[in-house]
Formats: sequence, structure tokens, C-alpha cells
Amino acid sequence: MKKFITLFLFLSALYVQAQTENEPIKIKTAVKKISDTEYDIIFNASLYKGWYLYSQYNPEDASLPLEITIQEEETGYKLVGKAVEKDTFKKYSETWGLEEIVFKEKAIITQRIQLTNKKITSVKLNFFGQVCETACINFDENFTISLTGKVIIEDITIDEKSKTLTQNLQLDLKNTSLLDNSNTTDSESSNGLFNIFFLGFVGGLLALLTPCVFPMIPLTVSFFTKQSQNKSKGIFNAILYGFFIVLIYILLSLPFHFLDNLDPEILNTISTNIWLNIFFFAVLVFFAFSFFGFYEITLPSSWGNKMDSASSVGGLIGIFFMALTLAIVSFSCTGPILGSLLAGSLTSDGGATQLTAGMTGFGLALALPFALFALFPSWLTSLPKSGGWLNTTKVVLGFLELALAFKFLSNADLVAHWDFLKREVFIGIWVIIFIGLALYLFGKLKFPHDSPIKKLSFSRISFGTLVIAFVIYIAPGVLKNPTWNLSLLSGFPPPQFYSLYEQESDCPLGLDCYKDFEEGLAKAKEVNKPILLDFTGWACVNCRKMEENVWSEPDIYQLLKEDYILISLYVDDNKKQLPTEQQFDFLKQNGKVKKIRSVGDKWSTFQVINFKNASQPYYVLLSPDLEILNNAQQYTDRDTYYDWLQEGLLVFNKDSLVSD
Repeated sequence: MKKFITLFLFLSALYVQAQTENEPIKIKTAVKKISDTEYDIIFNASLYKGWYLYSQYNPEDASLPLEITIQEEETGYKLVGKAVEKDTFKKYSETWGLEEIVFKEKAIITQRIQLTNKKITSVKLNFFGQVCETACINFDENFTISLTGKVIIEDITIDEKSKTLTQNLQLDLKNTSLLDNSNTTDSESSNGLFNIFFLGFVGGLLALLTPCVFPMIPLTVSFFTKQSQNKSKGIFNAILYGFFIVLIYILLSLPFHFLDNLDPEILNTISTNIWLNIFFFAVLVFFAFSFFGFYEITLPSSWGNKMDSASSVGGLIGIFFMALTLAIVSFSCTGPILGSLLAGSLTSDGGATQLTAGMTGFGLALALPFALFALFPSWLTSLPKSGGWLNTTKVVLGFLELALAFKFLSNADLVAHWDFLKREVFIGIWVIIFIGLALYLFGKLKFPHDSPIKKLSFSRISFGTLVIAFVIYIAPGVLKNPTWNLSLLSGFPPPQFYSLYEQESDCPLGLDCYKDFEEGLAKAKEVNKPILLDFTGWACVNCRKMEENVWSEPDIYQLLKEDYILISLYVDDNKKQLPTEQQFDFLKQNGKVKKIRSVGDKWSTFQVINFKNASQPYYVLLSPDLEILNNAQQYTDRDTYYDWLQEGLLVFNKDSLVSD
């Protein structure tokens, strides 16, 4: 049986390698003249069965999206917008835990160009895309396209320097069949929607405790139970009212699905879009000050009046409009919470789908009291009376909105490399915000609609004490050497290496790492330790999650620090150019040339050539003599990763004993 499995893996490896060498995508080009200065360049791609080409609009933190650009140093023409795509499909990825947008079998991609020099008779475009089946390759090809219909034959030559540097990229790996069974379990994919649903539900519960919603509960339930012909009819109407509340909030999320279908990039690029993050920051600050009571955010009163009039129709339609009236008149309290939910959902991988899940949770939390109190009217007597505590709830939510706002400002700062909202500055702002919240709870700060406080209630003292405890917990984060790691906030503040203070290492968690493969390999041979080869990226969110949530675990951190040589290769480091003597042209199997100019070019090509994969994070355990120790690993959970590291160490030690 073992021999059969080994043979199967070996044949699988040969199949993947053969597919990759022949490139499972073939592209033909055509030209359509639109005017004297505009042309459509049409890329007709054919894909091997089972392989996928990823769209320009593929989500962030997933397989690399398609990109069409003008080749370096070319002038006389420009691209007109993004290319037009036909016949894309959505495919759920277990690796990334989200839907990806792909072409399968064929792709028709049309890029319009505009001549700025009418004498131009040909254009040079670069077509970059990721193609995956059991393995992934980057298809990076330059096309020279005649605008006059003449065939252009290019004489491609590679100098000796390029040949030598290409050979240096290729490793003599052993046990390559293990790469075809990579562990790609995403521990978050199964519960991502539930998490956002739960957060929406919590938001709905908080909205219930605001002055706009809470007083409506006994009034509405009493209306249904007293105005209906019998008790059972009243209960049915109240439950139906609750159902319509949920339906209305679900319907509010539907337009975002249409936007997603028209242009998925609208939602999927928000997380890295500088100006949209700044916009969300400004909106949440605006919402926060409305919760503080400085002004109210309301929809036009005419909307509420019209809905209220429509609710008198009776029957199902009347109940629906009653629910819609509640949604409109309570907007000044629910709007800021919904705004936070909108921002949080659309800056995550799930886009509109997660927004719908969050809206469903929010609507369900609002609807439940109306149904439950209709079923059990005696519970109404246990409800606390309306009063100043409702406004206190709004103000507390305002402080939370303000804290959340700075997360979006931090996103913009990280992407733009402005370097003003460092980790310690971010935490310091949070310390100030939550000190302000504590002072408010203890009656030292007041806002416009606050009632006089004669005596602090037990709940205010208790909650204020919890806030002070939270401030004490996060305050050490502003220091150079914090007393403890802020594990409860992992992934929320800027990463630890994005610091005001000089760091001992520019590697994750202060580990020793090498950012050049040859240097790391030489060290591994010197100390006779196995290698953890880490293909990562500066903009790779899942890479940061692995580092902050998995690598930081004490037992895993100890293994990385003591037992492995860590080599981190950043495949998107395109700002850092290679020295001139290290730049070269890489001749691909199809005869096309890829220019290797940056560090990112080098390591992305290195990953594809040797490991037939182009995703990040991607981890490989190697011995110093380039033997692959076990299956490659990707984004996963703490226990799986620990077991994987231990397995690689056992194999390495066993092989070392045999060789001795």
C-alpha cells in the first residue's frame, strides 16, 4: 500500500510539473479599431481543464488578481480604464475562506488603449495572472501587438549573466512529492459568517438599550395584544412584526450584493484603500459625537410620517410599514451602530455576504423582544423604566465608536507608510479615550443630554472599574518593553514592529530571520539546523495573523527561535530594487521573458520555479541539504502548526542520526 501511495504522489508531481512547464494557459490576441486613436486589444485565453485564471477583481488576501499593464519605458499610448471581462465565475476557496472570481476553460479580456502619438503602429502590453489547479503558477507574459495587422516576430535572446542567475534560482530539492499535499486548512473559514452574525446580534442588543428603541418595546407589544381580536392573533401579529424587522435589515444589505456583482473591486479593495479608510474614520468620529449628544443624525421626518400613515392600512402591509417606521424613527440611535457594522463588514474578506450576515444578526436582536414579550406579556413588568441610563448607554457607545474609528485611520497609515500612527501612538490614543469613558462613568465628565447624578449606581461603578482595568491592561503598550503582550487585542493595533522605538530585529516578534535564501541556507549548514522557509508579503493580512496569533504562542516561538533557521522571503517587495549586477531576464518555458528587477520579482519567481505555488503565507521545512521534511503548510491554526513543526524536527533529527 505504501508503494502505491508513493507512486501515486510521484505521478501527481510529474503531472503538475508537466502542466506547469507547458503552461496551462494559452493566449491569442486580436485588435479591434474603435477610432483613429482608440483600439481594443482582445486577449483570448484557453485554459487546461481543471485550471483557473483569477479575475482582476479577485478579493484581497486571496489568489493574485489579473493585471494588464504597459511594458516598461513604452510611451505613445495609454490604457483606458480596466479591462472588460466576460464569463467569470465565483468559486469558494477553502484556503482563503472566501469566494474567488475566476475564469475556467476560456477567458475573453478586452483592454482599450488610446494613442497619444498617432504614429504608433504597435503596442507592448504585459499580461500578469495567477493560474491554479493543485498547484499555482504566475503567468507573466509580454505581448507585442500590431495595430496594422502585420505579424511581429521578436528575436528573444538571453545573455550569459541572465542564464547564470536563472540557474542560481533553481534548487536541487529532494522529496518534492510532499509539496503536492500541502496542508491548507483555514481554521477561520467555517465560522467567519457566524462571527459577523454574532457581532451584528450584539450590536442589535446594544441598540435595544438606547432611548430611540427601548421605550418602543412595551408600547408596541401592548398595541398588538390589546388591539387584536384575540390573544393568539395579537401574538401572531407581534411575531410577524419582529419578522419584518429582520427582513428590512436584510433588504438594506442587498444593494451591496449588486455592487459586488457589477464590480467586486468596490468591496474587496476597501481594506487597503487609503481614502476609503480615512472616510470611514471621519464617519465614525461623526457618529461618535452624535452619540455624545452634540447633534442628532436623523432621516427626513417626512419619511417617518409617510410610513406611519401607511401602517394604518392594516393586515400584513400595515404591520410591515409599522416595522419600517421603527427602523426610520430609531435611526439616530441605530445608524451609528449600523455604520460600524457596514465599515467592519466591507473591510473584511466576505464583503456583501458578511454584511448580510451582520444585518441579519442586528435585525434578529431588535426583533426578539417584540416576539418574546408578546408570547409572555407578564415579562413586561420586569423591564426597567426609561430614564437617564438610556442616554448613558448612548454615550458609552460613542466612546466605543471613537476607539473603533482609529482602527481605520491606522489602516490608511500602514498602507500609505505615513509613519505617524505607530503602535504606541495608537495605544496611547486608546488609553486617553477609555480614561475619558471611565471619568464619564464616575460622573467627572458630562455631555449635553445627561441627567444630574445624585448617586453613582452599582452598574456604573462596576462598569467604570472594568474600564479602568482595561486601561491598566493596555497602558504598558506605549512603553518600549511592555510588561505583557496585548494578546487580547492581537491584530487590532498596528503590528509590533511598526514601533516608535528602535527594534532589535526587523523580523516578526523579534526573531532572528534571514531575508535572503542563500544567507539563510549558509547559516543552516553552519549550525546544522532545519530551515523554515516563509514565503510572505508586506501586504499579506493572513501572514500577520499567523505571526501574531500562532508564532507568538510560547511553545511555537521557542521552536522557531531555538530549533529552526527562519528565512522570510517577501514576494511583494517591489519597492526594493535589486543591485544592477543582480538584475536579469528570466526566460520562461514558453519562450517569453520576465524581467527580474526587484526583490519581490526574485522571490516570487523563486517560489514558483521551485515550489509550483504562488500563494502566501506558504511555509516549507527544509534540511540544509535541501530535503523537504514534510508537507508544505499554509494558513492554519495553532495546534496544527505546532504539530507540523514538531514533525519536521523529528524527521530532520532522524535523518541526521542515520547520516551520522
